[in-house]
Amino acid sequence: MSDSSDLSSKYTLQTVGFDARFPNTNQTRNCFQNYTDYFKCVAAKGEDFAPCKQFKKAYNSLCPDDWISKWDEARENGTFQASLEP
Repeated sequence: MSDSSDLSSKYTLQTVGFDARFPNTNQTRNCFQNYTDYFKCVAAKGEDFAPCKQFKKAYNSLCPDDWISKWDEARENGTFQASLEP
């Protein structure tokens, strides 16, 4: 059994910082915007472009896993409801 100091040295818990575009408590639009921004960024700059990874961290923190799965499936099927062109 490891103690909590072992865990804290391995993991750093973080959440998304304040975004002035989404000042309200409901973060649904923030979640969706970060999801679409990530795939637009990847299309423009590639997966290894560090700023793109920030969008992914944000949507993974803000969005329910079920939504992400649904959107991933829609993207793969070509039926995603928004343009992901850069």
